[in-house]
Amino acid sequence: MPSCKLCPRACGVDRAAGQKGYCGVSGKTVRVARAALHMWEEPCISGDKGSGTVFFGGCPLRCVYCQNRDIARAGAGREITEERLSEIFLELQAKGAANINLVTPTHYTPQIVQAVGNAREKGLALPIVYNCSGYESVETLKLLEGIADVYLTDFKYMESETAARYSHAPDYPDVAKAALAEMVCQQPEAFFDEAGMMRRGVIVRHLLLPGHLKNAEAVVKYVHEIYGNQVYLSLMNQYTPMPGMERWPELNRRVTKREYEKLLDFALELGVENGFIQEGKTAEESFIPPFDCEGV
Repeated sequence: MPSCKLCPRACGVDRAAGQKGYCGVSGKTVRVARAALHMWEEPCISGDKGSGTVFFGGCPLRCVYCQNRDIARAGAGREITEERLSEIFLELQAKGAANINLVTPTHYTPQIVQAVGNAREKGLALPIVYNCSGYESVETLKLLEGIADVYLTDFKYMESETAARYSHAPDYPDVAKAALAEMVCQQPEAFFDEAGMMRRGVIVRHLLLPGHLKNAEAVVKYVHEIYGNQVYLSLMNQYTPMPGMERWPELNRRVTKREYEKLLDFALELGVENGFIQEGKTAEESFIPPFDCEGV
């Protein structure tokens, strides 16, 4: 914390002294906006019971179209200690959670490692899902070896220009490639229990952006060519334009049915076998829960 380099931004700020990094957080405590059962993840993550999801405040990436912008900007949530975070994990287990799902956890990795260790000593037996943007430092991911059981990671861009325009991160493609390699190194083979819930493995998500089919196809092609069916691909059509998108008019609409169908056809033609798609009217649904400090 005295010289924070947990994420690829490598700000080097002294968070322990109250300085805020690019992620928008400071201090030694953890900001959490919600800790509750969540039904809107992939079937092998949420299942019938729900994923024990902890939404953290702040974000090292902060995309212009962020669906969780209330917490990404570190505005919502409550400051808690590592000890309280451990208790939350155990409380979610007691509620019947299928796993502990850590959403946007990067900038709290040291506290999370400590909290998971403490909770396991007190009986935590659930898989830990590291739910991230894909913009991860390999050095930070190495801290999670033996901690993260499932990596649920985005792979947003294969185009540096697009990454710069929407996430202020032109290095995203190279960073995400290196991060994914480390994730697969740690969890090289998916394992599911008798109920079909993932206990170990890697799921790569891609949210299709309107007008960016070629970028999406490039992501799918890269992941499949490098990792084949070693990882699961989750192709999402749920993009929702958020208020204030006037500066990015090309994103101020939903993804069309035809755009999404073209992406699915492309994946099938490549030979993708392990994956998840969104059907029906998911593009018209809201997947954003209330960040009201429930369970915190």
